Amino acid sequence: MLEFQDGVLSVNSILSFTLGIIVLFVGRRLNGVVGFLKEFSIPEPVTGGLLFSILFALVFAVSGVEVAFDLQQRDLLLIYFFVTIGINASLGDLLKGGRPLAVLLTLTIGYMVVQNLTGIGIAALFDLPAAMGLLGGSVSLIGGHGTAIAWAPRISQDFGVANAMEIGIACATFGLILASLMGGPIAKFLINRHGLTPERKEAQDVGLSETQPKPGIDYLDFLAAILAIHVCGIIGLLINEGLAGLGLELPLFVTCLFAGIIVSNVIPKNMPTITGMPWPSRTPAMALIADVSLGCFLAMSLMSMQLWTLIGLAGPIFAILVVQFAVAVAINIFLIFPAMGRNYDAAVICSGFGGISLGSTPTAMANMSAVTNRFGASHLAFVVVPLVCAFFIDLANAVLIPWFLQTF
Repeated sequence: MLEFQDGVLSVNSILSFTLGIIVLFVGRRLNGVVGFLKEFSIPEPVTGGLLFSILFALVFAVSGVEVAFDLQQRDLLLIYFFVTIGINASLGDLLKGGRPLAVLLTLTIGYMVVQNLTGIGIAALFDLPAAMGLLGGSVSLIGGHGTAIAWAPRISQDFGVANAMEIGIACATFGLILASLMGGPIAKFLINRHGLTPERKEAQDVGLSETQPKPGIDYLDFLAAILAIHVCGIIGLLINEGLAGLGLELPLFVTCLFAGIIVSNVIPKNMPTITGMPWPSRTPAMALIADVSLGCFLAMSLMSMQLWTLIGLAGPIFAILVVQFAVAVAINIFLIFPAMGRNYDAAVICSGFGGISLGSTPTAMANMSAVTNRFGASHLAFVVVPLVCAFFIDLANAVLIPWFLQTF
């Protein structure tokens, strides 16, 4: 389970998963003790994950030992989570999300342009190339670690940024931290300032409301939900392979999300199934699995961050991130919230946009989950936000990044 070689302590996938669960419980205990963490809806896996990533950084600083995790189980949890979101999505919600989806997508693409211009502008103040600014823009922030890793070799080779990989990963890492801390406080501010409440009480998409009595879930409820997730996951995998054969590369969790939506809306609610139970859309068992998957995924992602790799790049990166954070907060409050309707759904969407703007799709979902578990469900937010940030952002970035590199 543990292997030590050349100063690197490697942790296998099972032990990494186990530690992720521990990290999640530590975050829960801390949120229960430190009042402001719960007050501002900071997700429990974020609290625990950041604490453990700092502890591992201290271990490296004192002993020189680098802790590296096998995250194979984490990646499976991501698939599980997005399938549950697809299964919980109803056609009525999708139709309702048509206009908000178009509005949020338009604003997000506009924001990506602003984010790149901001990064380029701050880089120019430090007499750094524009490509360096892009690494502190949509390449790493709204694009995340995957986009940063994908584009860093080209930026390094074609634009002379020798440490492009380190810069991109550093910006993506700190952006993830800021995104995790941004969404909850923004939603709380908007909800309290405008006296917002959900239009009606409904079951949660992820987890259970703090005021909701904990329902009984037997093993058959749980297995029926797992079976539905696996069926949709297999269909999503087949769709992904089919699209890849046509030359369209999409993250697997995106096609699994769509598979869940399709299957959940094609199967009639009263259609007999092999389980003898109704299709498990929006059931407590499905919400439980979504909560477990997202919580453990985020805890494992944050605890495995190698913060010690970022120290040497602190100056320009710090300046870029401070300005990017301020821009993201301002756009969220003064543009996204009014455009999305100034209601409770809009406030929850803002918490998700906080996760999109500087972090990742799972961060956006964790922010919204923390907010809705405290204040009430928002099905619209859980349909609109993942469709924008899990699908369209990658397509927009694929066009914007080359254009900015050639133009600036």
